[in-house]
Amino acid sequence: MKKVLCVCGVGQGTSLLLKMNVADILQEKGIYADVDNCDLTSASGENADLIVTNSEFAKQINNDAPIVIVENYFDKNEIREKIEKYLNK
Repeated sequence: MKKVLCVCGVGQGTSLLLKMNVADILQEKGIYADVDNCDLTSASGENADLIVTNSEFAKQINNDAPIVIVENYFDKNEIREKIEKYLNK
């Protein structure tokens, strides 16, 4: 995995928090990837190996990358569980 994109509506506050949580979780697992954040509009044009966002934004993203859906960007346990589920496919 080379690039992970964390997406929220505006691409600032919550996606930055999600980015930090995702980067921590991937590092814990020994996975080193470029983790970035952006707004919903930009996500469709970005190259990514994985997108992490919530269910509402996921419906609006036009990108071929797999999407991991998390509902609470603050809940590191939920994020970890969803990423582990994706990695174990």
